[in-house]
Amino acid sequence: MSNPNYQQVGPSLAADGSSIPIRAGRLGEQIISELHGRFYEQVYRGNVYGIGCGLTALSAATILLTASAQPIVGVWNPANSPVNLVILQAALRAALNNVTSVAPGDFIWAASIGNAALTAGLAPVNRKNMSSVGSQAKAFVLSTASLLTGLANNLALVDVADFNTASALLTTTVAAATPTPSVNGVHNFDGSFIVPPGGVLALLNTISSTTHSVAGRLMWEEVPL
Repeated sequence: MSNPNYQQVGPSLAADGSSIPIRAGRLGEQIISELHGRFYEQVYRGNVYGIGCGLTALSAATILLTASAQPIVGVWNPANSPVNLVILQAALRAALNNVTSVAPGDFIWAASIGNAALTAGLAPVNRKNMSSVGSQAKAFVLSTASLLTGLANNLALVDVADFNTASALLTTTVAAATPTPSVNGVHNFDGSFIVPPGGVLALLNTISSTTHSVAGRLMWEEVPL
């Protein structure tokens, strides 16, 4: 009979519903195999939501820290919400949209707390059933010109986003026939940032520019308090 205090080295061909020892390698390392993608469990439980922004030119409002800000993507957790918004992942695509462009500066995450009365925002999409119902949050995207109307406390920089710009030069001119591929990036929060009730999180750029266009998404899990 095997000792329950030891791990089992080698494969286990157990049938569904049976119990097996924890598997280990020959040096005692624990072996973990991934059955589904890392977000599958909470998506399947219906707890994961997101919002996406279609390719849209930046504006002067995408650098603001006030109620007039227009986030590239963002989310508000109402003050009476029974959940925390646990940020999982964000993505951004940036591209030049003019032969003469002004770089948009860094992409940043800005946040605010204590907000009870935002009046705008969109219904996020449930990542399990693709419906726009069930979320406690309101989302904001540049492609629908969503403003943070009713923001009680100005946003403040909380993190630099893991996204590059299509041009890091302050100004640049390219020939009309020059290929200018888009720049893509993913910021994996993996639960390392929480938007509590009353909190707002917004993706912004830092230099006013209309000559760059962006598309992006934001995804989070809603976890009961």
